[in-house]
Amino acid sequence: MTAPVRSIPQFLDILRAEGGLAQIDAPVATDQEIAEIHRRVIAAGGPALLFTNPIDPAGRKSPFPVATNLFGTLGRVERAFGTRPQKFVQDAVHFVQHGMPPTPANLWQARGLIGQGLKIGLKGRRSGPVSQVLRDPPGLGDLPLLKLWPEDGGHFVTLPLVTTQHPEDHSPNLGMYRIQRYDDATTGIHWQIGKGGGFHYHLAEERGESLPVTISIGGPPALILSAIAPLPENVPEILLASLLLGERLPVVRRGDWPHDLVAECEFALLGHVPPRERRPEGPFGDHYGYYSLTHDYPVFHCERVLHRQNAVYPATVVGKPRQEDFFIGDYLQELLSPLFPLVMPSVVDLWSYGETGFHSLAAAVVKDRYHREAMASAFRILGEGQLSLTKFLLLTDGAVDLRDFPAVLEHILARCQFETDLFVFANLSMDTLDYAGPQVNKGSKGVLIGLGQAVRELPREFRGEPNSAIRDARPFCAGCLVVGGPDFGADSDFAGIVAQDPALADWPLVVLCDGPEQAVASAINFLWTTFTRFEPAADIHSREQRIVRNHVAHSGPVVIDARVKPWYPKEVFADREIADTVTRRWKEYFPRGGVEMGDSDLGHLTS
Repeated sequence: MTAPVRSIPQFLDILRAEGGLAQIDAPVATDQEIAEIHRRVIAAGGPALLFTNPIDPAGRKSPFPVATNLFGTLGRVERAFGTRPQKFVQDAVHFVQHGMPPTPANLWQARGLIGQGLKIGLKGRRSGPVSQVLRDPPGLGDLPLLKLWPEDGGHFVTLPLVTTQHPEDHSPNLGMYRIQRYDDATTGIHWQIGKGGGFHYHLAEERGESLPVTISIGGPPALILSAIAPLPENVPEILLASLLLGERLPVVRRGDWPHDLVAECEFALLGHVPPRERRPEGPFGDHYGYYSLTHDYPVFHCERVLHRQNAVYPATVVGKPRQEDFFIGDYLQELLSPLFPLVMPSVVDLWSYGETGFHSLAAAVVKDRYHREAMASAFRILGEGQLSLTKFLLLTDGAVDLRDFPAVLEHILARCQFETDLFVFANLSMDTLDYAGPQVNKGSKGVLIGLGQAVRELPREFRGEPNSAIRDARPFCAGCLVVGGPDFGADSDFAGIVAQDPALADWPLVVLCDGPEQAVASAINFLWTTFTRFEPAADIHSREQRIVRNHVAHSGPVVIDARVKPWYPKEVFADREIADTVTRRWKEYFPRGGVEMGDSDLGHLTS
């Protein structure tokens, strides 16, 4: 059983010894060049990267090297977190399911699990690696923060671990919220809707108080998992990190600061976020594959920086899937999946699709032991922590592998009756990063159920003669046809025309998009194109809609209008000049060869 990694330097040593790390000694700009190299390498399934000579926008060499792509393959993710967390979760679930009520015999069998549980917690110290160097004033300009995309509003911390405390009961929260550097001492802090740090700030602001904030960078990779895990509110993420590590988490306790500092972190930025101060933050090319736009967010005033003597700055690059966050998110889902039936007993399996940004689409296998029990599961999922940000949810009670999206979609389309099985809930909150709704943070949700035995045979080939305005028609999978048509700006009502086309009547689901050929090229492309570009309340159309007992009953085919709308933010594309520079300098970066150059992110998703 492999042990989890406890620090960034340890992980770099492991990867170097195993041939999984490429060191780049050539000077490389933090303004987009590092990000473009990273994207080329991750597209080719390449190694982790260590940039020893990062150059800031003023042409100065940073005193700190940059490490990226640490988690850019499933193998490296598993190496970072080890096999122990999966075993612990599986053993814990087995004990709850089979060891209750406890007896001497089953307690003895679970002695290893109980012993591991006793190790969970914090281990306080007066000093540690993170406190070796103090920078006061902080000098944030020396940190090699990255600018990822040409229209980004600045340089960002992309792997920040943000610690706050509840202003009243002092319970801690660890979250990941992007940080935009404004100058040597201030940053923006992008507290998204429904996140713990944002709740703490809201309470502090109501009290007229500044909120102390610690921004940690680096440390045990388990911290990253804990910061993004969909834990119930008020469950301390730092304890999950300790559980994943299998030991008490070493922390530095300082009399002049309210937060414990994780001893093995590379950097700790200490400061306050005052009430009622806002500055524009963004744009930022985000993991949805679009720019999240400029909005006013609170301001973090950094008072000092602590860091390791030979600190390495870890960063990631986000954009169109699949990037590093995809591999981390999938690992986290696999890790936590055995817990879902314990927390939600009627949910057998649950999966969110990273190709859609995770929050745009999820699917679940549920129990349906009485009429419409499946909807009880839907409400439970949509009310559970970060899962509550799910925009569209697919439900079935059949035995289907949720990781195989085409199989899931076919299974549900063969069984659903749209009149009774499609639900749209308008006027709700939406993920801050999803701009498909009418306003930021506002939108709707949809649920589609396919239970029991199949009620129709799904078409697999299209041979019809559709409306002349439909310029292309291609099956994605059985029962789902993807079509093209006029731009939304030219004909915003065209989805309704598609729904009435007799040539499409046999297809339960039709997706209207701007580029059918690209959309059906892979499941990645289909998921991203469809579910990041539609909002259920506005973009679901059907041949007929009737109000039955205050429920909108849709008669198929159902059409999803996934065309790009005029108000959507721009899709992220690499700067052409930067891409050409990276192509030209590739052998300079890797003089010994051995690192393949993947395609630049100038257009299409990965097939």
